[in-house]
Amino acid sequence: MAGKEECFISVDVETAGPIPGDYSMLSLGACVVGCATEAFYVEIKPINDNFVPDALRVSGFDLAKLANTGEPPEAAVKKLAEWIKKVAGEATPVFVGFNAGFDWSFVNWYLIRYLGENPFGFAPLDVKAYYMGLVGCGWEETKSSRIRPEFQPVKPGDHNALADARAQAEMFEKMLAAKRS
Repeated sequence: MAGKEECFISVDVETAGPIPGDYSMLSLGACVVGCATEAFYVEIKPINDNFVPDALRVSGFDLAKLANTGEPPEAAVKKLAEWIKKVAGEATPVFVGFNAGFDWSFVNWYLIRYLGENPFGFAPLDVKAYYMGLVGCGWEETKSSRIRPEFQPVKPGDHNALADARAQAEMFEKMLAAKRS
């Protein structure tokens, strides 16, 4: 018996540090796998002043600027949930991430904290783990630079959450196509 239709949504975040609550999620990008133009992006006001210098260096964000220009966390996650509902329709939305554990921890924490629920449910799909099972490689071979060329995106991510979400969506699309053939 076939289950409910699924809508795979690639999600990436940029943060001020390694764990939610102690550090802020600064931006979130998402797109529908198979239709990367159906996309969502938001920059978010920091919840505190904590940061790891390398995290800000990688993302290019300035906490003081985001405090003025970013969306409040409550508004950001409400918009995200509305977008998920719109693009998923009656399908089950599935969170897809490359190293999903990291991105999931922030997205889940913010959704529960500020919205009271997570439209994705309680589990993400990790592209790295999917790749590992697909090709039978070891964990070290799942680094983005070591993924086989046929699964690489045309345009790699650049630490912009939406660009990264689109790049990992393309990788996952290629993996799904390879699985079907």
